[in-house]
Amino acid sequence: MPRILTTNATITCPHGGSGTTIPTLPKWQIDGGYVCVEEDTGTLACPFVTTPCVGYILKSMGLNATKIDDKKVILETDFNQTLTGLPLTIVERNKVVDQSTPAAIPAGEEAPPQSEELTDLVPPVVVAMPPTFPFKITPPPTPVPVQITFTLTGNHPLQWVLTLIKIPATGPGTNFDLTNGIPGNATVVPFGGEWRTTSLTVSVTLTPTYVASLGPGSHELYMIGVSKRGISGHIKAVIVVSP
Repeated sequence: MPRILTTNATITCPHGGSGTTIPTLPKWQIDGGYVCVEEDTGTLACPFVTTPCVGYILKSMGLNATKIDDKKVILETDFNQTLTGLPLTIVERNKVVDQSTPAAIPAGEEAPPQSEELTDLVPPVVVAMPPTFPFKITPPPTPVPVQITFTLTGNHPLQWVLTLIKIPATGPGTNFDLTNGIPGNATVVPFGGEWRTTSLTVSVTLTPTYVASLGPGSHELYMIGVSKRGISGHIKAVIVVSP
C-alpha cells in the first residue's frame, strides 16, 4: 500500500510551486508531520506570475478505510489538483503505509492481496497533436477553429480531465473545465471524463469566436489522465493567440 500523506510531504504544481498543507485535525503525527485528511487545504508558492496556482483542497479516492474523526486519511497516491484544475505531484518520505481496505474483513481473517490495478504505479502517457496551435484574432476570409487531439494510454485507466488556463489573466475567469465542453464554444468528443480502454483519443474543437474572446496570449490546454491507483500523467497544448 502507498504511504500515508503528512504535512512533511513535498507537494508541487506543474510550474514547480511548493505546497504547504494546513492540517484541520492535527492529532496524529508521523516523523513530526501531521497526517492529512480529506478537505485539508494547502497553499502553493507558485512562481508562474501570470496565472499562478494558489492552493489546493485534498480529496480521498476512497481506496483506504483509515479515518480520523470520521474524515478519510489521504494517501500519497490519491489524485489531487490545484484550485486551477492542474495535477499535483506528491512525494511522501515517511515509512508508514496504509494497510487498511475499504472492504469489510471478518475478524481474524486477512485482507485479500492488492489487485494489479492498485499496485500499478506507472503514470498514464498523454500526447497532444498539435502541441502548439497559432491563431490570429484578425481572421482569414474563413475563420479556422482550433482543433487539438489528445491520445491517452494506460494499463488501468480511470478518468481524464481537460482544463484551459487563460494566460495572461484579464478578468475573474482564469481557468475553465472543458471536460464536458462548452455548448456553442467548445466541443469535446467523447466528453465527460470517462476512461475505460487502455488507449483513448479525445478530440477538442474550439470555435474561432471563443478563442478570440480569450484575447492575445499563450493559453494552455491541459489534458490529465488518471489511473485507478490515482497516478496521473499530463500534457500541455498551447494556443498562441495574436492580434
